[in-house]
Amino acid sequence: MENYKNIVPRTGLDRLYPGMNAGEIDKRLAPAADGFASVYGKKKPRLFSAPGRTELGGNHTDHQHGRVIAAAVALDNVAAALPNDENIIRISSEAHGCAEVDLGDLSPRDGETGTPAALVRGVAEYFSKQGFGAAGGFDAFISGHVPVGSGLSSSAAFEVLIATVMNGLFFGGKIPPEVLARAGQYAENTHFGKPCGLMDQMASAVGGIIEIDFKDPQAPCIERLPVDFSEFGYLLCIIDTGAKHDHLGDEYAAIPAEMTGIAKLLNADRLREVDPGLFYAELPALRTHSSDRALLRAMHFFSENERVLSELDALKHGDFKSFLKLVRESGRSSWMLLQNIYPHLSLQDQSAALALAWCERLLGDAGACRIHGGGFGGTIQAFVPVELSQSFRADMEFLTGAGSCRFLRIRDAGAVEIGV
Repeated sequence: MENYKNIVPRTGLDRLYPGMNAGEIDKRLAPAADGFASVYGKKKPRLFSAPGRTELGGNHTDHQHGRVIAAAVALDNVAAALPNDENIIRISSEAHGCAEVDLGDLSPRDGETGTPAALVRGVAEYFSKQGFGAAGGFDAFISGHVPVGSGLSSSAAFEVLIATVMNGLFFGGKIPPEVLARAGQYAENTHFGKPCGLMDQMASAVGGIIEIDFKDPQAPCIERLPVDFSEFGYLLCIIDTGAKHDHLGDEYAAIPAEMTGIAKLLNADRLREVDPGLFYAELPALRTHSSDRALLRAMHFFSENERVLSELDALKHGDFKSFLKLVRESGRSSWMLLQNIYPHLSLQDQSAALALAWCERLLGDAGACRIHGGGFGGTIQAFVPVELSQSFRADMEFLTGAGSCRFLRIRDAGAVEIGV
C-alpha cells in the first residue's frame, strides 16, 4: 500500500483519534496497558490499534468481487502485547473474552467455531501458509472501543488487530495492510465459520475512506478518497435500531450463496463475471432453476456495483447532493431487492425497517439513510446536516432509545503499532 506506515508515533495520534486531546488519548490507551499489567504482571507492553469500519457504498457486493466504498472510524480496539517465550498465544479481551492457542497445531478445530481462539489460530495459520514464517507465542490484553453488535465490525477489528500484533512482534512490521486483511478474512471464513467478504477487514487494515474494487480478489484495487463530510455540512451517524443480529449466520450466509448460485447458472463463479445484459435476457429461464429472492438479490448486485462508481464520481467532484441521492437509492435497493432489512423468520420484529422509515421522515431530502453493513437489524446509517444534528438525535432517539445515535468521525490511519 502506498504511504504505508506500520508505526504511528505519539506525536501523530491525531490520525487515529481526530478531535481528541492528549489527555483524552491517554485515557483511551490506558485500559489496555493497565489490563495487561493486571493480568500478566508485566509492564511496558507494546501497543497496537485496529479500527472499526463503516460501509459507505456497495452493500453485499464484496463477496461477489464487486466494488465498495468503506471507511475506518475513530473507534478502535487496542492491544497491549509482549512475546512470552512460549509457543502459546494468550488473549484476554474485555469484549471478546479470553483465548489460549497452542501454536503447535494451527489446523481448524470444530470445537472452536465461533470463538476468539478460532480467529487467533486462523490468522497464525494464514501467515504460516503464506510463507511469512511462524509467529511466536505472546500475551495480550485487548481493550475494546468497537462495540460488539454495533454494525461497525468488531470482529474484523479484532482479527486485524491480532494480525497487526503478530506483524509487529514477529515479522518486523513488514506485512502490508492488504495481507493483514486477508489473514483476518481467512480466519473468519476457515476457522470461525462465517463466509464473509473482504471489505470489513480491508477497511480496518488500510484506514481512511477508500474505494475497493475486488474484481481480482487477490490483488484488489484500492483508491483513497480525501473526503471530509463536514466540509459539505454533514455528519455521519450510526443508529442502533435495537434489533439483535445474534444467531443470524444462516441469514447472512444465504446472500452470497444465492448470488453465487445465480452466477453458476450463467457459467461464472461470481456475479462480477456475469454480463448484466445476459442475466436479464435469461431471467425467465433462470426463474425455473432458482428462487425469486435469489434473482432479486442478483439484480441488487448489478445496480449496486454500478452505483458505487456513481457515488465515487460524486464524491470526487464535490457533488454531495448527488451522493446523497445515490445513498437513498442504495437503501431502497437493499430493502426491496437484497431484502436484508429483517430476518425472514422474524417478520413481527422489523426494528430496522421502522427505524429507516422514521429516519426518512425526519430527514426528507435534506439527508439520506440506508441499512448498514450486513443488515437484518443491528444498525442503520444516516448522513445528517450539521445544523440538524442535535434535533435529529433527539427525535431519532425518541423511537430508538437514549444513546442509540452515534455521530462518527473518520480515522485516517488503519491498523498500526503505536510508537513510544
